Parts: sequence; structure tokens; C-alpha cells
Amino acid sequence: MPFHSQSIAVFLKDFRLEWRSRFGVSTVLAFIASTMLIVLFSLRADLLSVSVQSGLMWIIILFASLTTLSRVFISESERGTMDLLRMNAPAMSVFIGKLLYNFLFTLLITSVTLFLFAVMVNMPVVRPLLLVALVLLGSSGLAGATTMLGALVSQAVRKGAVFPVLALPLLIPLMLLLVRVTQVVFTSGEPEPYANDLAALAGFSGVTISASILLFDNLWED
Repeated sequence: MPFHSQSIAVFLKDFRLEWRSRFGVSTVLAFIASTMLIVLFSLRADLLSVSVQSGLMWIIILFASLTTLSRVFISESERGTMDLLRMNAPAMSVFIGKLLYNFLFTLLITSVTLFLFAVMVNMPVVRPLLLVALVLLGSSGLAGATTMLGALVSQAVRKGAVFPVLALPLLIPLMLLLVRVTQVVFTSGEPEPYANDLAALAGFSGVTISASILLFDNLWED
């Protein structure tokens, strides 16, 4: 079977499993809804500055992602299908398929959260094209980092506890960049320079995904 066909097969397998159980989607949507209600009514997010609103928005996205993105590998370990997957697909196809699934799932989380948050606190989108670039780069950065960490954590004993501990230090620089660019998206007037931040976001995603591809083969075979 060609490389791209194997990657798509891995992606479709995870998609069908999620569609049947809807565990990840239900968990994430419940988390986003409850967190937004707390932020809106307890912190009065509609009265906060755009910089604080942007930070809160990405904190919600970050923790919503951490609750589910590691499960693409952890679920294989829990079901006992890891060895079966190793026998039927090469390491690169597995990683690309899992990465594609995590990217689309993160894209859904990010888009839903940004839309709901902007509507609830009345944040007008001033620069829609920049918002599209922000969502794509942010989703790819989150997916690239969490997919590799998910594969690493799936071999640990305490899987659920280890993943956030490893992920948070790696994702803090990404979050800082995303918050800075998000402020520009929702702020009218003369924008602050953001070209370097966009380049840094693209670089983070590229380096993370490239390093994961190079390291995953050794991890998968162990």
C-alpha cells in the first residue's frame, strides 16, 4: 500500500473510532462551554482588555487540547492494539495519520473556541485574514507538539499525569506568540508589528513537526 494511503487509513481509523464514541468531542465541548461560562460571569471577561481576553482564550484552547490530543496513542496502548498497528503500518505513516487527525481536531477546538469567545465578549474581528493564518499556525503547532508527546507518554505507566507535565513547558512559547498575534486580530487602529511573530509561529510548527518526524521512527520501533 502506498505511503499516503497508509497515512489516510490510520487517520480514518481514528476518525471512525471517535465518531462512534464521540468521547473526545463531548469532553472538549463540555470543557469549553463550562470554562467560558465561568470566565464570562466570574471574571467579567467582556470588561477586560483585549490582551487579557486573548490570553484567556488561548488558555481555554490549550487545556481543552491537552484533555484529548494525547489519546491518539494512549488509546492504542489501552486497547492493546499498538503492536497490531506496528505490524501493519510503517512508523512514518502512523505518525502522519495521527498528526493529521490531531491537526483537524485542534482546528475544530480552536475555531469553535475563538468564535464562541468572540461572540460572548463582543470582540469584533478586525483582521480576518490574519485570524485564519493564526488559527492554522496555532493548530499545527499544538498538533505537532502533542502528537509526538502523546506517542512518548503512551509508553509511560502514569500516562494521564505525565502528558501535561511534559507538554506545558514546550507549549508556553507557542502560547505567548499566539496571544500577541491575537491581540492584533481584535484591535482596531494601527496594528503593532506582527510579521516576526507569524514567522516565529511558522518556525515553531515547522521545527516541531520536523523534529517529531525524525525522532518518531526510533521511538516507534522501541
